Amino acid sequence: MNKSEAKNRIEKLIKVINYHRYLYHVQDRQEISDAALDSLKKELFDLEQQYPDLVASDSPTQRVGGEPLKDFKKVRHAKRMLSLNDVFSKEDFYRWHERISKLLTEQERSQLDFYCELKIDGLAIELEYNNSMLVQGSTRGDGSIGEDITQNLKTVESIPLKFEIRNYKFEIPRTLVVRGEVFISKKGFEEINKIQIKKGLPPYANPRNIAAGSVRQLDPKITASRHLDSFAYDIVTDMGIKTHQQAHTMLKELGFKTNEKNQYCKSIEEVFHFYEQVGKIREKLNYEIDGIVVIINNNTIYEKLGVVGKAPRGAVAFKFAQSQATTKIVDIKVQIGRTGALTPVAVLQPVQVSGITISRATLHNEDEIKRLGLKIGDTVIVGRAGDVIPNVVKVLPELRNGEEKEFVMPKICPSCNTKLEKSDTEALWRCSNKNCFARKRRAFYHFVSRAAFNIEGLGPKIIDRLLDEGLVQDPSDLFELKEGDMVQLERFAEKSAGNLVQSIAQKREILLPRFIYALGIRNVGAETAVDLANHFGSIEKLQRAAREDFQHISNIGPIVANSIHEWFGDKHSVKFLEKLKKHVIIKNPERKTTSKLSGKIFVLTGGLESMERELAKERIRALGGEISESVSKTTDFVVAGKEAGSKLDKAKKLGVRVIGEEEFLKLIA
Repeated sequence: MNKSEAKNRIEKLIKVINYHRYLYHVQDRQEISDAALDSLKKELFDLEQQYPDLVASDSPTQRVGGEPLKDFKKVRHAKRMLSLNDVFSKEDFYRWHERISKLLTEQERSQLDFYCELKIDGLAIELEYNNSMLVQGSTRGDGSIGEDITQNLKTVESIPLKFEIRNYKFEIPRTLVVRGEVFISKKGFEEINKIQIKKGLPPYANPRNIAAGSVRQLDPKITASRHLDSFAYDIVTDMGIKTHQQAHTMLKELGFKTNEKNQYCKSIEEVFHFYEQVGKIREKLNYEIDGIVVIINNNTIYEKLGVVGKAPRGAVAFKFAQSQATTKIVDIKVQIGRTGALTPVAVLQPVQVSGITISRATLHNEDEIKRLGLKIGDTVIVGRAGDVIPNVVKVLPELRNGEEKEFVMPKICPSCNTKLEKSDTEALWRCSNKNCFARKRRAFYHFVSRAAFNIEGLGPKIIDRLLDEGLVQDPSDLFELKEGDMVQLERFAEKSAGNLVQSIAQKREILLPRFIYALGIRNVGAETAVDLANHFGSIEKLQRAAREDFQHISNIGPIVANSIHEWFGDKHSVKFLEKLKKHVIIKNPERKTTSKLSGKIFVLTGGLESMERELAKERIRALGGEISESVSKTTDFVVAGKEAGSKLDKAKKLGVRVIGEEEFLKLIA
């Protein structure tokens, strides 16, 4: 990107970010997620770092907060209430540390230590005390001028109306200014949203919106009814305090509520360890956090580093991996599935989402592209939660520069040149050629996948090489491979060949649901495969079933029934099945119908650290439980793993019981 292009991009980013900041800070509502807004701000910050002379006076990087509301008296802060710059990875953190280190002497660098706080999803406040009595409470506002919300803050029980001096060695000045955060608990958030839904009103998007809306109520009684909480984290008044850790201790001595989970860290390694530990307990906390705040502990060094734009150089918000980010669509490719379905896939500028770099996102079908109004070259919000495939959440057309291109869905198969077909009952275009090489390749990928045969070490690259060399024609041929077959492949060592043959041999015994799923029958996913296995009990009975037999099974309708019947009626499919059965032993899993999980419906969201998701599902089914892919009022448990997604939010809104991985493991023990 040249300077002229950067200037144009910066102007568009400023306009878009300022609009969403206005909604967020002034109107207390959102059109895009915090993660998406953070991603746009990071892009702007990076461009301004590259072209410092293009930094505009109205850039969001030069401002803090939002305009004060007219409903409240304005309050001028004696010292600006600054915001923080964000980092999203260890690499970002090292770069921040390197930048500030260059501004310090060798002796100061040797003294660098840190104080780390949990970054609460709440509203920043300032409290002014005169002769130990609370005389004024205010919001951050634009950083210089906030709103007087004293009467509302007096309803927050954790904020002392009068602090007491408890034998502290510092002399307390007549006027003391303290800063902190007002927030609402997870339980309080859920209860208020239940009330909103009962009233027919839209639920709040996040706890911060409730906290902000609550302290800005003109009637303090409404604020009091929200049962807000607070943590104090800083003393603004100059009292000769040498470290941030010391300020934290003093606040506690004076009777302010401080976060006991905050921690002193003497090195970067300790900061990283603290960050990881907080990430592990995040779901167990009774309030929402989105990262940690890392502050230079030594106040003299902190003050020397000063301020850049809207933020202090001596502190940074080390955020957890975001489930959404913004990036650009470089191209749109078409992917052909095992059943011939064509799926458009967005090729992205690489971006980090949920701690993983993604460069592709599914667009599902042609209709979805039209619904999004997506063009090649667009800036988009992409999302990923738990194990979900990355997808495009929203297009930001206001960032277009006129060079974007429309995408046209092909009408001829890119792999075999067969004319594509599209029925009236679905949104997908399909290639009907069963010998299409792209379809065959995807059938292999599906066959060895985790939910099917789960053959370790046999990935797409090796499968492609086996197909290219003609060593396999269908997935059953995998069980006939010998070490000598694979050693002839370029760059395939004898040891690697032996390991792969052994890995395949270990999968000759397979549970019936996995076997059915591995066949790749159209419209038969892992859950339907379980239903079929439980109903028929053997592959032979399933093979002999009539079309109407399938419609007696719960969750199987006429479309799925037709797909199954057609597959078993196809001579090529039957030939493949009979060949495959000669190589494997099919076992039906035992089902404990008297288990404590009998009839209980589970929904899994996010990643589990102790086991793969498919193994967790099998364990639930073995104990009599059922798996659902969506949350409803009939759901008994939502198992929330790492980076849980929208299912967790829905569970909270519906009042469905949410359990973490530790409790889940006890349940299935």
